[in-house]
Amino acid sequence: MLSAVMRDNSLEGIFDAVLSVEEVRAFKPHPSVYRLASTRLETAPGDVCFMSSNAWDAFSAKAFGFRVLWCNRFGQEPERIPAAPDVEIEDLSSLPRCLGLGASAAAGRLYL
Repeated sequence: MLSAVMRDNSLEGIFDAVLSVEEVRAFKPHPSVYRLASTRLETAPGDVCFMSSNAWDAFSAKAFGFRVLWCNRFGQEPERIPAAPDVEIEDLSSLPRCLGLGASAAAGRLYL
C-alpha cells in the first residue's frame, strides 16, 4: 500500500525510509512497531521525534522512548493517558520551529 501511495504521489526518492507495520507483522501500539524505526534508521529511540494526532499513539511512542509531538488540530482536550507529549502543536506550520529548523534549514535526516 505505501509503495503505491509513494509512486502515485511522485514521492519516491524524497524520504530516507518508508516504514510499514507489515515488516514486523504487528500493529500499533505494539513496541515492535516503534522499534522498527530505531532499527531501520539506526538511531536511539531518544533521537527520534515522533508525531501523531492520536493521543494513544503518541503515548505509546513516548513509552518506547521517542520524543513526541502531538498535533492537536481540533483543539481537543487531552485524553486520559499516563504521560503527556513533549510538545503539542496545532498544525504542521509550527513543526520546523519545534524541531529547531529555520525556513532555510539544510536538508538532513528528519525522523517523524
